[in-house]
Amino acid sequence: MDRSFRVWLKLRLIDGTYFGFIVEDDGKPIAGIGLMELSWPPHPLHQDDGRRGYVLNMFVERSHRKRGIAKLLLDLADQEFKQRKLQYAILHSTSAGRPVYEAAGWQPTSEMAKVIE
Repeated sequence: MDRSFRVWLKLRLIDGTYFGFIVEDDGKPIAGIGLMELSWPPHPLHQDDGRRGYVLNMFVERSHRKRGIAKLLLDLADQEFKQRKLQYAILHSTSAGRPVYEAAGWQPTSEMAKVIE
């Protein structure tokens, strides 16, 4: 998947729809968050905008967890979404990550998925 992701990512970095932040400790990356601007039909929660923000690829090295870095990254994401005038954002969470997101004001939603073979 690494090669496939790099090809996919390059195009989105060029067009600006993928962006994000990296936190370093002594010049070494220890955390990061990837963000996207998605084209999406207007929705009751963003009626005047056919776009959504999307949080993906958030990670904090185990050795640096419980220090507020995830909160910092989510605050940076909020600021960037506001700067881009995105009114609504989504993410998919692991069960371990859910409390971090909920503490930052994210609300659970219902979603289902299926692999099409």
